[in-house]
Amino acid sequence: MSSKSLDSDALEYHSRRPHGKLEIVPTKPCLNQRDLALAYTPGVAAPCLAIRDNPEDSFKYTARGNLVGVITNGTAVLGLGNIGALAGKPVMEGKALLFKRFADLDAIDIEVDTEDPDEFIRAVRLLEPTFGGINLEDIKAPECFYIEQSLRKLMRIPVFHDDQHGTAIISGAALKNALELVNKRIEDVKIVFSGAGAAAMATARFYRELGADPNKILMSDIHGVIRPDRIPAPDESQSEFSRATDRTTLAEALVGADVFVGLSAGGIVSAEMVETMAPSPIIFALANPTPEIDYEEARTARPDAIVATGRSDCPNQCNNVLGFPFLFRGALDVRATEINEQMKVAASAALALLARADVPDAVAKAYGVTSLHFGPEYLIPKPLDPRVLLWVAPAVARAAMETGVARHTIDLEKYPEELEARLGRSREMMRIVFNKAKLQPKRIVLAEGAHEKMIRAAHVLVEERIANPVLLGDATHIRNTAAQLQLDLNGIEVEDPVSSNSRERYLDRLQILRQRKGVTHREANEMINRPEYFGAVMVETGDADGMISGLTAHYSDALKPPLQVIKTAAGTSTVAGVYLVATRRRVLFFADTTVNIDPGPETLAEIALLTARLAQSFDIEPRIAMLSFSNFGSVRHARSDKVRKAVEILREKAPDLYVDGEMQANTALVSEMLNGTYPFNRLGGEANVLIFPSLEAGNIGYKLVQQLADAEVVGPILVGMRRPMHVMQRDDEVKDIVNLAALAVVEAQGRVE
Repeated sequence: MSSKSLDSDALEYHSRRPHGKLEIVPTKPCLNQRDLALAYTPGVAAPCLAIRDNPEDSFKYTARGNLVGVITNGTAVLGLGNIGALAGKPVMEGKALLFKRFADLDAIDIEVDTEDPDEFIRAVRLLEPTFGGINLEDIKAPECFYIEQSLRKLMRIPVFHDDQHGTAIISGAALKNALELVNKRIEDVKIVFSGAGAAAMATARFYRELGADPNKILMSDIHGVIRPDRIPAPDESQSEFSRATDRTTLAEALVGADVFVGLSAGGIVSAEMVETMAPSPIIFALANPTPEIDYEEARTARPDAIVATGRSDCPNQCNNVLGFPFLFRGALDVRATEINEQMKVAASAALALLARADVPDAVAKAYGVTSLHFGPEYLIPKPLDPRVLLWVAPAVARAAMETGVARHTIDLEKYPEELEARLGRSREMMRIVFNKAKLQPKRIVLAEGAHEKMIRAAHVLVEERIANPVLLGDATHIRNTAAQLQLDLNGIEVEDPVSSNSRERYLDRLQILRQRKGVTHREANEMINRPEYFGAVMVETGDADGMISGLTAHYSDALKPPLQVIKTAAGTSTVAGVYLVATRRRVLFFADTTVNIDPGPETLAEIALLTARLAQSFDIEPRIAMLSFSNFGSVRHARSDKVRKAVEILREKAPDLYVDGEMQANTALVSEMLNGTYPFNRLGGEANVLIFPSLEAGNIGYKLVQQLADAEVVGPILVGMRRPMHVMQRDDEVKDIVNLAALAVVEAQGRVE
């Protein structure tokens, strides 16, 4: 995309109504007179007096503990320079947006119209009662050092200048992993910085914290290498990096250097300059938007180099968004008084470790690649990886508590679950299932075991101690694929249906099960070589506790083997597909979405009963709405009569369940309509289980909600089978396999033969 086109699109993006990038959304209802009395006068007096008596209660009764101030004076805005406080407002709004998007932190931008450091300090200092933390942004050096140091001394909340420390933390993680790949130690390497501004100074200091030798660091600015005898002489802020050396230019400094860190200007490093660096050099060309040397140019000049830039269109982007949201999340959750060096080091270490973990499909897809693996082109996590929150914030919180700057102690074992809930309700619900699964992991067959996604899912299941996975497929192929993915198979069983010691026993069992269904011995002999049949027999005989299949097949085709071999549960002839649909406000179960095209009343009642039991496994009391186009007889038609009859059948089978219908979808979901217009209803509250009258309606319904309401979905969850068995949709992701495997484990735990 051309720069001109991008500028035009950016102007349209920002001017689209509502203007800008932020709005205020209430978190409490204000719908009636009582709500108003609670939110404002006279009710608000109670929390005011509580805070007067105990200031710490401000974190309990207000949004302060989740609120960050993003504050600038506009003197060093991105690469635009001193454009003033007002012109910097779009950047500050953008920073606030990133806080919310990545860490669920609310942030307010404040632009202070002064270049006087002391005036700026006074303005920010007086805002302490408003915020839980202060993110200083785009303030020029050297004033930024004085401002941050002064505010850290004056304020009892975290003050963090991201331009200084963000780059240091992110590039520090990248440096740690790059040194690991080239087999060098940080205390041995020679490091050259281009640039001597806020980011360069803070990064050099941080590298010292990580173990770099100060005597092996050279820093250069537009006047050349910073030396005591240089003309012009180094200023006060540069003096700590002044070194006695015969190197005077950046080109000379790079000769024999192991690491180059560019935080200066684009295009100032040539291919010839990097050719003079030490073997296996590490080149961080972080100037934006144009790096000191282009990524491809650097790799062409030095094929043995590991290269990182600040650009999103190149590997190894060092992006500050990997740091500040999660630092503040961890700091605010323990009510830290500051963000100290130990907390920064902990954040950097967590990022470095996360880069070595398997990467979810969704992250790879977001960046237009099929997969990502730790190596020279993947040193640090991608900004859109949701796991960064789960790794970095706990590390920061732990460091804050260990170093005594936390005013509030949290349970670090439960903290990741709280963070995961911030990423979406479906994650919160699945965490319940994961915790149950971990109590007693079961043996779960992954039918298409040679598929890369199945191998990666098996690795997650073992690593998280959710299940004992069995991969079905060619053993050599599976091991080779695992090696390419840099995943070990420890704790993962591999079974080849063709050469398995159990093949003949399973063949005999399959023959017995299908001999009166027209299957000959020859046909059974062919069928048992197919993983979906082999796995189904494993589960049917009790050699495995559950199975996941369907990744590469049409749903109806993948459903046949388990139906033919495992069959439906005792007391029912119905199976159904259910989706857990999580919106921002609520969690719903949609059924049937995948199996029964036009179910009759008895089948609808069975689907409702099976879905209710599923909801109970998530610790949710089911409130079942049997949906139609009619409200309690408002329209008489065979289709609405079918639904009404299903309600009657279900009440006879399970009189303790909350169930009602037929009713329209909005009636089921809007309590005012449900209880106001139809006070006789027997739901007991808004519905959370929606039973659709046909497959057509259910399938369309969940997909519309998923797209239009930006809902998260888990499934399809197959209910009604005699043994745990789930059929995936084609091209589902690793997380979907893991989710369904965990559900299968929990089902197996509660199964009584």
